Amino acid sequence: MKVLKFGGTSVGSAERIEKVLDIIQSKAASEKRIAVIFSAFGKVTDLLIEMGRSASIGDESYKQIFNDLEKIHIETADKLISIRKRSQILTRVKLLLKDLEEVIYGVYLVKELTAKTLDYIMSFGERLSAYIISECLADRNLINEFVDTRDIIKTNDMFGQSVVDFEQTNLNIRQRFNFGQNIFIVTGFIASTPKNETTTLGRGGSDYSASIFGAVLDADEIEIWTDVDGVMTADPRKVKTAFPIPQLTYEEAMELSHFGAKVIHPPTMQPALDKNIPLRIKNTFNPGFSGTVIGSDSTQNGFNIQGISSIDSVALLQIQGSGMIGISGIAQRIFSALAREKINIIMISQASSEHSICLAILPDFARQAKTALEDELKYEMHYGHVNEVVIEYEMAIIAVVGKRMRHTKGIAGMVFQTLARNSVNISAIAQGSSELNISMVVARVDEEKALNAVHTAFFMPESKTLHLFLVGAGLVGGTFLQQLKNQAAQLLDTTSVQIQLVGLANSRNMVLEPKGIDLSQWEQNLQSSDTQSDVQKFIEQIKSLNLPNSILVDCTAGEAVPHYYADVLASGISIVTANKIANTQSQDKYDELKRLERKNKVKFLYETNVGASLPILSTIKNIVSGNDAITKMEGILSGTLSYIFNTFDGRIPFSEVVRTAKEKGYTEPDPRLDLNGMDVARKLLILIREAGEAFELDNINIESFLPEEAMNAETVEDFFRALQKLDDYFESLRQKSKDNVTALRFIARYENGRANIALTAVGKTHPFYHLDGSDNILAIYTNYYNNQPLVIKGPGAGADVTVAGVFADVLHVANYLN
Repeated sequence: MKVLKFGGTSVGSAERIEKVLDIIQSKAASEKRIAVIFSAFGKVTDLLIEMGRSASIGDESYKQIFNDLEKIHIETADKLISIRKRSQILTRVKLLLKDLEEVIYGVYLVKELTAKTLDYIMSFGERLSAYIISECLADRNLINEFVDTRDIIKTNDMFGQSVVDFEQTNLNIRQRFNFGQNIFIVTGFIASTPKNETTTLGRGGSDYSASIFGAVLDADEIEIWTDVDGVMTADPRKVKTAFPIPQLTYEEAMELSHFGAKVIHPPTMQPALDKNIPLRIKNTFNPGFSGTVIGSDSTQNGFNIQGISSIDSVALLQIQGSGMIGISGIAQRIFSALAREKINIIMISQASSEHSICLAILPDFARQAKTALEDELKYEMHYGHVNEVVIEYEMAIIAVVGKRMRHTKGIAGMVFQTLARNSVNISAIAQGSSELNISMVVARVDEEKALNAVHTAFFMPESKTLHLFLVGAGLVGGTFLQQLKNQAAQLLDTTSVQIQLVGLANSRNMVLEPKGIDLSQWEQNLQSSDTQSDVQKFIEQIKSLNLPNSILVDCTAGEAVPHYYADVLASGISIVTANKIANTQSQDKYDELKRLERKNKVKFLYETNVGASLPILSTIKNIVSGNDAITKMEGILSGTLSYIFNTFDGRIPFSEVVRTAKEKGYTEPDPRLDLNGMDVARKLLILIREAGEAFELDNINIESFLPEEAMNAETVEDFFRALQKLDDYFESLRQKSKDNVTALRFIARYENGRANIALTAVGKTHPFYHLDGSDNILAIYTNYYNNQPLVIKGPGAGADVTVAGVFADVLHVANYLN
């Protein structure tokens, strides 16, 4: 025999009930006998409660609610029952509804709604749904027996949460089911006292009814039909990548359900657990799927955990004080005080020092709990032995569950490391000696981020989704997005990294889309956006989205975005930037960014600050971390100046070389921004700081190779006219250099705590003599590389190579987050 139970979502409309009827018909053909338990139609129980409460306060809106309930049941029966039987069945339905109307009217008159009356009112939901479905089956020629469980399940008179009298109930079930039809249609949730007063079985009551029947009748299996494919690895509304768990133990299922998994409720399982009867969770809308089997054992699913659950709203109470240390009975008094107030404790955490106890409870009872505890401990508080009870609201509990966690090293460490890397702070931790569950209290705002991060770490360890927020959609930013579009599929295939563009901003507009911005439409989305660009608001929205594995990519050149770097890092968001501003501010601000990077377990990467995609900064970091020391650095760090002096061969005047560089886009619109050496100075400063030295921009000496009249010209054209007058001067410099078999190079140097930048003539033996185009080059001298320097050389300018460096940094963050 099999017992089936269908919840409210499965019978939420006539169309859904048709699917249920098909399932019952199929089961009846393959099983000798079946008992089918039904909840009320979808949302009907809530409407019944609302109607009763409205009537009890004299609110005549209860009449409209009654009309809505009547419409639901009449229209459902009308759609499902054939014309020849419709009149008789609708008459019975209307009689039941008439009884309900009279009761509600009585509540309205006396202005009182007792628990006993509310139980009776709620019973109409199951009585109507099961009756209508029983008649629908009969109309299909599936003869069945309708069972009102008030005649069978007997309880005490604790209305609203009655306790089952199993001795009498089991006897009644056996007597009723020894005879009769092969199909029984049974009301869930409801029962009665020995005086035949209607009671209900509380939360999950219909599931509980199914479990009771299954245990007494020694069912082969109890099937709980709902609207999902079984118990999921996490709540699919919060974790989109959640998937069904094939098999769970009773203990695992109870742990998951206790912490918010709503597919099944712990009391449901006890009768089945006592008789070792499997429960199977099935999807009414996908009946072919096998679902989740809950039994005495679970198969190895290949993962170290079975699932992750959460309670999204709790309050955390903290009781602490020196007077609690080593004093027996304190914990007992705390728990007794809450028990007297009938306040349920969801989670307990106590330090071994006994200095503090943390309790997680539902927020609605927090003030009541605080009052009860402070009254219980008033003498200890009076003498300063116990502090005032502190309440933290807006908290959530995350629970990681699985039988395989027992004796498996590193599970807790992996959970905590994953949360730390996503900047999720843990306020309290609890783990029993069974090692079946690790529970953590976190801020409610971090709940979804924590669930997604932990789910990915355990169930998709080779996969990683990065949430990108890009500012600066110009040449570099636009090229980056184009490369991302072209390489996204390959990245996912070869590295299991999915990069999702969530936010995008330029100097005019900005767009934020949590589900992702279509990379093939990013330009249109940005241009058509009616949200004006505002860096501060953009950053605030990134923080409020609170997505795991978030990265801010800065492809701007100004000061607006770097101003918020500290705030971004402090919020647990990594930064990848091509912008040099932040790293060339004061040493204190540079150090602060580094400190925030370490403290918040995020990444602050800027390889493209010097040398585009050349591995300059990463090489310096490796040297420093490898117990070596840098003694000297020399470099040509400007692709623009490298191009100018590599191209200046005497065939065309120096001023024309500069003008050509400008026309090709190698210089800023005003070439003086490149020729004044300040950009090189910023890059040299970054190198010095990365080498581990404290240094300021003002400490770098720049020897300008251009006279003041050229640099101080009012316009760019005035500058070129002044520069043209200097063509003979530069030609003489070039000729002299050629005569000496040297080459002119604009070199940045650092040695013995001194830094300078100057136009220098270098000979053939110098590493900088042979350069082409816009190449950058850096020579690093260390304790180990003292005679021959470590040389890094390659293209140091251009959107493509810069974007390659940005891309590499983004993937570096992905590897770190793994």
